[in-house]
Order: sequence, then C-alpha cells, then structure tokens
Amino acid sequence: MNDLPEQKETTLSFEKIKKDILHPMQNHKGLELWIVFLLAVMAVCGWAYYTQLRDGLGVTGMRDYVSWGLYIANFVFFVAVSLVGMLISSILGLLRIDWITPISRIAEIIAVAFVAVAGLVIILDMGRPDRVINVFIHGRFQSPILWDVTVITTYLTISLLLLILPMIPDLAICKNELKKASPIQKKLYNILSFGYINTPAQHRHLHRMIRTLMVLIVPVGLAIHTVTSWLFAATLRNGWDTTIFGPYFVAGAFVAGSAALIIAMYFFRVNYKLQDYITDMQFDYMGKLMVAVCLVYLYFNLNEFLVPGYKMKTGDDIHLKELFIGHWAFMFWGSQLLGNIIPIMLLVTKKFRKPLPIMIISIFILAGAWFKRYVIVIPTLLHPHLPIQNVPDNFAHYSPSAIEIAVTVLSFALALLIITVLSKIFPVVPICETADNKGIKYKIED
Repeated sequence: MNDLPEQKETTLSFEKIKKDILHPMQNHKGLELWIVFLLAVMAVCGWAYYTQLRDGLGVTGMRDYVSWGLYIANFVFFVAVSLVGMLISSILGLLRIDWITPISRIAEIIAVAFVAVAGLVIILDMGRPDRVINVFIHGRFQSPILWDVTVITTYLTISLLLLILPMIPDLAICKNELKKASPIQKKLYNILSFGYINTPAQHRHLHRMIRTLMVLIVPVGLAIHTVTSWLFAATLRNGWDTTIFGPYFVAGAFVAGSAALIIAMYFFRVNYKLQDYITDMQFDYMGKLMVAVCLVYLYFNLNEFLVPGYKMKTGDDIHLKELFIGHWAFMFWGSQLLGNIIPIMLLVTKKFRKPLPIMIISIFILAGAWFKRYVIVIPTLLHPHLPIQNVPDNFAHYSPSAIEIAVTVLSFALALLIITVLSKIFPVVPICETADNKGIKYKIED
C-alpha cells in the first residue's frame, strides 16, 4: 500500500474529523424536502398496493404462467445489492484493507436498507400477506422458501449488528456533540452507546465482537444469495435448470452491490462535503474492485449460456433464441453490454475511475443488474415444457401493469428513505476508526 495517493493526513485533527462528519447531520439543506418527496411517492404508490390488496393479484400482469413477474425480479435485485455489506465490511475488513474505512458504514447502511426491503417485497408479492405467519408456523424444511426467510432474517440481524457495533464509539461522541439533536435522538444515542468511554477493556471486547460478526456474516451472506438461486435452480425449467446458479448469483450480487455503493459514495461525498474522507483513492480502488467482480461475473455468464448453447437441447434452443435474437434480445444484450462488458473496458483506464465518471458508469451497471434479473425471471416462465394453449392471449405474454410498477417504485422509495434516515441519524463515515487509521489520539467523555 506504499503507492497510495498522498492524502491530507497532516491537516486533520480529531476536532476537524468530528466537525466535518457531524456537521451534515445537523445542517443539511434540502434533506427534509427530499424526505417529504419520498413520503409523497410512497403515499401514492401505497394506494396502488391497497388496490392490489383489495382487488387481488388480478390487477397485476401476472397470470398462471408468469406467476412471479416484476416482484420476484425486484426481490432478487434487492437481495443482490444487500450483499455489498458482506463484501466490503467483512471480506475486505477481515483482510485489514484500510482504504475501506470511510465507506464501510455506507456499505452497511445500504445492506440493511436493501435486505429489509427484500423481505418486504416478498410480502408485497403475496395475495394474502396476513398468512405470512404460516411460513414460520407451518414451514417445511424441504421448502426453499423457508430457507430464504431464515437466511434473510439472519442476514438482516447480523447486518444491523455490524452497523451498530462499530458505531458505538461514534454514538458516544454524538451524545455529547450534537447539541441540536432532538430528545429522541439523544435518548437513542445514549442507549446505543452503552456507556462507552474507550477504555482498553471496552475497546478490546468491542473489536472482538465486531470481528466475530465479520466472520459469521460471510457464510450467511453467501447463503442468502445461494438459497435465492435455489428457488430457481431446483426446478426443471429451461433457463433455470443449472448447477452454477449459486456462484453465478453471488458474483452478480457483488457487481450490483459495488455499483450501488459507488453511487452512494459519490452523493455523500458531494452533498455531505466529505471530500477529505471519501477521496479519489476510494473511487479508484472501488473501480479496480468493480473490474475484478465484473470479470468473475462475465466468466459465469459465459458458462451460463455457452454450455446450453453448445448442446442446444430443444427447450434450451427456444429459450436462448428468444434471449439472443428474439423478443428479449434488446434487454438481454443491453444488460450484458452496458452492465458488464463495456464497464470492464472503461474501468481498466484510470481516468474513468475518477468520482464522476465511475458514478455514471455505476448507474448503468446497476440498471443493467436490474434488467438482468428481469430477464432471468420472465422469459423462463414464458417457456414451460408444455405448450401454452386454450388460454386467453394475455396468459401467453407478460407486461407489468401500472399497479406492479407503482408497487415497485414504492419498494425503491422505501429503500432510499431508510438510507436517508439512517444517514441523517448516524455518521456515514466512522469518526473513531478514521482517527485510528490516521494515528490521531482521542478521548471520549462520559
């Protein structure tokens, strides 16, 4: 790490670090307006969900053949993005890579928001959400649905702990420094700081717990996306009947999660004025990481389509032709080129790893990741083994209804709202860890 770009370490003191990171939490113009906008969007889209709840799933575009549709594509996407917490905080954290320190908390906030909404999306997909309790009461071990619920709940719990535990020293500082905080916020800081004053024993025990969670979340994070892939791969449908869906989904999740993190890094850096902490170095290294995960994902894409394309069994023949040159070709090649291949070609060049270019590239990668999940779900359902016959015409085709689109917007607005609220209440860049990395001594008052 001796070749890292020179940083302004000598100009930083603990007081400056505190001021820079805490100031946006109390003085951020436009944040309230942004929250009101998200709430308004959720209210309008909430009416769409009420309509679905009142009239049934018939108001969506889903029918007997395409029984999952847009909602399950969203579920897979949200689960994918949430895996960024495991990638950054745990895998790279366990390797003691220092440059992730300023962005690790942003990664965990994204992970918590997206995995929480992923669980909610499943409920939005249910015609009778009041019966979701039956999954816990009468769930069968043979059912992948029960596995999915279990790993999502476990991953959300560990992600919350990985967000809160490293934040305990910072919350002890917030308790004393944020004079303008509301009484509820002060009470929250007081409870979650657990009386931390940075004694050697407290520091030792806290870091031991954090490293234990870092280890635990790796298998759980891998399990959440592997189990999600098994919901597809455990069937005999052409397009899903493959043994590599587990690692294929995990690789794609790292790509989507990294793109979401880069976008969030850019907006926090600009809007919270954190250029001294989320530096060009972080974007440069995230760009290199993006190239690495995109190459792995490209490898699995080649395996996913080259092997069945070489054999061209009857069912695979129909499915692949629809993807490559048929009805879904534009969406398929768009997601592959704009969401994977072109970003690899651009990000190997240093000038495209600067904050603004890499943020724009990441938007295309994230959009490509969503469309890729849509292409995974819908075309396969439209190609069953038995022919579609003697059914209404709309059973043989699928397009999401306005209700589905509105409920999808609701889920995205909720994820953004959770990220916004968490970044308003908690410091998005670790204060004490930043000081530790720069060798700055500090004291936390009781």
